[in-house]
Amino acid sequence: MSTTHPLGIDVGGTGIKGAPVDLRTGEFAADRLRIDTPKESTPDAVADVIEKIVDHFKDLVGEQPIGVTLPSVVTHGVVRSAANIDQSWIGTNVEELLQGRLGRPATVLNDADAAGVGELRFGAARNTEGLVLVSTLGTGIGSALLNKGQLVPNSELGHLEIDGHDAESKASSAAKDREELSWEDWAARLQRYYSHVEDLLWPDLIVVGGGVSKKADKFLPLLHLRAPIVAAQLRNAAGIVGAAYEAVESAKAEGTHRE
Repeated sequence: MSTTHPLGIDVGGTGIKGAPVDLRTGEFAADRLRIDTPKESTPDAVADVIEKIVDHFKDLVGEQPIGVTLPSVVTHGVVRSAANIDQSWIGTNVEELLQGRLGRPATVLNDADAAGVGELRFGAARNTEGLVLVSTLGTGIGSALLNKGQLVPNSELGHLEIDGHDAESKASSAAKDREELSWEDWAARLQRYYSHVEDLLWPDLIVVGGGVSKKADKFLPLLHLRAPIVAAQLRNAAGIVGAAYEAVESAKAEGTHRE
């Protein structure tokens, strides 16, 4: 019998990306498929695209569960906020929606949380036993808190108010680009942000992801914190990998996982 793999799908404001994941290695079991996010990114329109991705990988996925990330706070399968997707997502039980459409277990979680799980299981945080902060720098600042190997979901630490401002409005990589900040000037803002978070949480490790992490050597050495701060290893694959991992763990807990 051929081996099948869980599917991770990352829903973003411009693209929806998915791939089956080999959880023995944390690597994709096939090339990632990307489809543009519908202009009207309602739950049903996005579910249509997710169905296409599942169908594309049907031979590799079989009856395995799927994990889906959203740029949203998600509690008990219900979307509570909507960033870069249609506001009609708010209040939608998206796990029920997808399970009804796909006829298989579906787990939905915040995109930064999924990236954090990916880094914890297969990336830069995999040997850390204490409290880990995975921070994604992009349009905003995403955050994932992982304590003793367990996700503490929906931390939303990019929205801390620091010096009278929403932190991500001043310290995200989008803010760097928008204000044409030098690496040094941006690092000073990151220093203020991460120092504040560190005083609140005392993490054992900080992992920095997002597209700008490819240039981590330009700004991480400029930061001086108590905790080690390192670049994410899985880069843009982290969300898909973490979603697939969480899908299998949730299916095991509910007794619906099939090897």
